[in-house]
Amino acid sequence: MRVIVAGGGIGGLATALSLHAAGIEDVLVAEAAEEIRPLGVGINLLPHAVRELTELGVADRIARIGVATAELAYFNRFGQAIWSEPRGVAVGYRWPQYSVHRGKLQMLLLDLVRERLGPEAVRTGMRLTGFSGNAEGAVATFGEERLECDLLIAADGIRSTVRSILHPDEGAPPWNGLVLWRGTTVGKPYLTGRSMIMAGDGTEKFVAYPISEPDADGQVLINWIAERPLGREAVGRGDWNRPVEVAEILAHFGDWRFDWLDVPGIIGAAQTAYEYPMVDRDPLPRWTHGRVTLLGDAAHAMYPIGSNGASQAILDARVLAHALATHADPDAGLAAYENERRPPTTAIQLANRQMGPEVVMKLAHERAPTGFDDIDQVVPLAEREEIALRYKRTAGFDPALLNERPSYSV
Repeated sequence: MRVIVAGGGIGGLATALSLHAAGIEDVLVAEAAEEIRPLGVGINLLPHAVRELTELGVADRIARIGVATAELAYFNRFGQAIWSEPRGVAVGYRWPQYSVHRGKLQMLLLDLVRERLGPEAVRTGMRLTGFSGNAEGAVATFGEERLECDLLIAADGIRSTVRSILHPDEGAPPWNGLVLWRGTTVGKPYLTGRSMIMAGDGTEKFVAYPISEPDADGQVLINWIAERPLGREAVGRGDWNRPVEVAEILAHFGDWRFDWLDVPGIIGAAQTAYEYPMVDRDPLPRWTHGRVTLLGDAAHAMYPIGSNGASQAILDARVLAHALATHADPDAGLAAYENERRPPTTAIQLANRQMGPEVVMKLAHERAPTGFDDIDQVVPLAEREEIALRYKRTAGFDPALLNERPSYSV
């Protein structure tokens, strides 16, 4: 089977590795950029994604570039604790959770694809401009070059060319009016030293987590996100790498100083910051059209809530490879892939539009806008536990369910 994967991001590269592991070795990853470079800032790999990377034989390499997250903690605008929970093996998962630099992860996967599938398995400067297909296969067009394949997988992101051709009236990704300002800063560890924190309310939020181990001076690289309404028209929807002046961010978060974290100090020490309007895509009624299917953000771009974007793309890759390898008919394999993946990712997209597990910050603010003495009197423990568990089940990383689920390895 000849497979072309449009897009050399995390989803596309994970797809190539997954197909190879499942015995489908004639794979080409076609990346539009002339050069794949380690762009971006930090992302999280949840235990269900780390399981898949472990079963692909990548666990040791991930551990060398990432930080095993010890806890996830939510706070209000004043730094008062709302909810915290251990993460990874400490809470019963068989696999850890990692915080990593997105670019380092992409380069790691790129090196593995070239190592396992050969140096010609990834071609850059291959911008997909069109395709055609029938019941037997597809033809992918890259400018003047036309390549035949049995299957075309569109892993070409939130601004997917394939999706735009299949849905020409969809337009730009819808924006909810919020902006994410993102950056990295070298600073002192806080809390456990491996804590992912979120502080704020239903309108403004600050997120931070380390993406490196301490250096010789005990400093770590902290990935941070400052979120609020933008107050002006958004540009570059779907572009993660648009620079922004740090002073603009500090104008809104300059007084966010807690006993345990100096938010303006972290923001102000960043060498570079980036602006990203919070956009997603509406769920689709189908992903597959003949021998062409969507994967990752091309299929289900979602708000960056709950740390699910990259993790869900990796799950897509593994399920698709397993389905193709375990069905004699590729069309049956594509149907099995979509039947397994489209419903849960649709549920996550919709849950993220309602703030997912981060809704605890909104509830605490609505019920105690000036702070509280006892969080149990504001958002009872049972309510907080139910919010956290409900999202884990929606996103597919409830510990018991994940630990007991059959493997996607073939």
